Amino acid sequence: MPISSRKSFALSLAGLFSAMALTLPHVASAATETATATAPAMVSSPGAPDLSQADFDTAKQIYFQRCAGCHGVLRKGATGKPLTPDITQSRGQAYLEALITYGSPAGMPNWGTSNALTREQVTLMAKFIQHTPPQPPEWGMAETLKTWKVLVKPEDRPTHQLNKLNLQNLFSVTLRDDGKIALIDGDSKQIVKLIETGYAVHISRISASGRYLLVIGRDARIDMIDLWPLEPTKVAEIKVGIEARSVETSKFKGYEDKYTIAGSYWPPQFTIMDGETLEPKQIVSTRGMTVDKQEYHPEPRVAAIIASHEWPEFIVNVKETGKVLLVNYQDIKNLTITSIDAAPFLHDGGWDSTHRYFMTAANNSNKVAVIDSKERKLTALVEVGKTPHPGRGANFVHPQYGPVWATSHLGDAGISMIGTDPLKHPQYAWKQVGSLKGQGGGSLFIKTHPNSRHLYVDTPLNPDAKISQSVAVFDIDKLDAGYSVLPIAEYAGIKQGALRVVQPEYNRAGDEVWFSVWSGQADESALVVIDDKTLKLKAVIKDKRLITPTGKFNVYNTQYDIY
Repeated sequence: MPISSRKSFALSLAGLFSAMALTLPHVASAATETATATAPAMVSSPGAPDLSQADFDTAKQIYFQRCAGCHGVLRKGATGKPLTPDITQSRGQAYLEALITYGSPAGMPNWGTSNALTREQVTLMAKFIQHTPPQPPEWGMAETLKTWKVLVKPEDRPTHQLNKLNLQNLFSVTLRDDGKIALIDGDSKQIVKLIETGYAVHISRISASGRYLLVIGRDARIDMIDLWPLEPTKVAEIKVGIEARSVETSKFKGYEDKYTIAGSYWPPQFTIMDGETLEPKQIVSTRGMTVDKQEYHPEPRVAAIIASHEWPEFIVNVKETGKVLLVNYQDIKNLTITSIDAAPFLHDGGWDSTHRYFMTAANNSNKVAVIDSKERKLTALVEVGKTPHPGRGANFVHPQYGPVWATSHLGDAGISMIGTDPLKHPQYAWKQVGSLKGQGGGSLFIKTHPNSRHLYVDTPLNPDAKISQSVAVFDIDKLDAGYSVLPIAEYAGIKQGALRVVQPEYNRAGDEVWFSVWSGQADESALVVIDDKTLKLKAVIKDKRLITPTGKFNVYNTQYDIY
């Protein structure tokens, strides 16, 4: 991460760390520090190795950046296993260091062997997770308003597109550890502009009109970019918590671009904002009881959010409680929220091909929940493989089963296919109709396109470099023939680095597939473009500004939910 970005991120975490200090495990008292003026302040927890305050703060920052997304801010687990002291201390320092270093086939990244963490950092993190987790501060309307900025007022923005960009084939590319996105012209393959954002942008979303690009970082900062000026320009920003993953805009007819919603991991809540300025309107907590044991959960994080096309509603996944919330925004001052019981550990998902049924993975429950957005109810809970992780998933017409939606898995090599046509193929609807075998566990994204007959499956978190640096490709008309392997990292021509290949993304026409070749901050990374018809290399995009590229979002496909 460049110095300016590191300073910005450090400053954004400074308030978090100082507030956390109030609830940290025991820190040496001022009197003790006075008596031993030259000794550093120490942090102690029963049964854990003591850490200096400086090392503890460093470890908190690493945990927030790398670990909290899977294991939770309070370390109670979700996609990743719980890391509470009773568990970590029983495993011991050597075991924890080995796990952090080498990862696991179930999806735990190999932080050490990929050089994402140094040996010293691995040792530090193994010690840190044996301590009592610090309680992070709350974040309400007052804190949110302090971060809200309108950089260009709506009345000062253009009334039509002034640039000559082909916006429908523009890509928003996350530069994860650089605190930026790169806007890349899908036609010329040239970088149009780099825009500073929050840390580790998780997703990019496009407003219903196709005008506004919204990105949200793991630090819960939202940046709103107007694509119509002579060059795309950031027009508003806000911070909706301490850690977040999801942002979406209203898409129901008559409400296009009217509201924006963002979900936070911490505090567990969602925020509804004005769609043109990001002015916060409502903050709603998601703390509550789980659907299975009816137990109170203090950290039910907001995962995927999707905009309904059937009603003026946002569909909100509440991860740990396993509830899907239908948030009706017709009357913003008197929100109507319908709660649907699904299964714990709801994560990501997307529409079926008709944009009526929301297919969403309850990853640690090994299920996919099917939500009927028209009838506003749960249609089915479908058992699939270990830890489904679909991204938005993939819709295609199976030669035998008709329309299906597919997800790959973090925890095994399977790709589950679920029938989605209750009208013409009712015997297959809302059932797992088949399972393909991919290269291995550690998959994050699966992708196809209505104009393609190929299905791409990545495996960036597999500990085997040959697998993490390549992708599996299936011919949809010959699924029984198995997959072909494309050595994407090899195509990039980069000689060193982790070279994880992540997230296939189609262009507007559906005849190109883009992949990120993702290495560390100090290493060279690239984007690789494949011709979907021939499966041959079409282009390699290299630029010293492409630092840790991960997610890529084509404007048209994202705007119209094409996947």
